[in-house]
Amino acid sequence: MSIISTDMTKAKEVHKNNIRLARTPKLAELDIEFQKALETSSSTTDIVAKKQALRDAPAAAAIANATDEAELKNQWDSSILGDSPYS
Repeated sequence: MSIISTDMTKAKEVHKNNIRLARTPKLAELDIEFQKALETSSSTTDIVAKKQALRDAPAAAAIANATDEAELKNQWDSSILGDSPYS
């Protein structure tokens, strides 16, 4: 009997790449918002915080600590990344 297992190291890298792909258009949108805020002398604090959260997403400790596929998939932060590619 053969047991198929997931290479979690590879799965974590794939997950991080999925995060990077999802955040790219979101960062571009925030860049536009940032420029508009600068032009109108509006506060950029919230925009900067959102951009930082997107940059930090692939380095989340929960990704490194995930021990199986389900845990890893649950680390998708839809509040900043949008819909999960796993559903």
